[in-house]
Amino acid sequence: MRRRHVHLSGDIETARKVGIRHGRPAILTVETGTMHAAGNVFLLSENGVWLTDRVPVAYLRFPE
Repeated sequence: MRRRHVHLSGDIETARKVGIRHGRPAILTVETGTMHAAGNVFLLSENGVWLTDRVPVAYLRFPE
């Protein structure tokens, strides 16, 4: 794969639409506010997708 960033959606519906193109989507919540406060950098692409270099597992929330 040539992608260099983690791609994040701003809402669940967008995440579902993007994920369904690649099979059965698994939607995780990312604690982006906490990540940003800890110094992680986010970029907003021209097409409205949020990008970051990585998401440490401590900032992930899995569905119950």
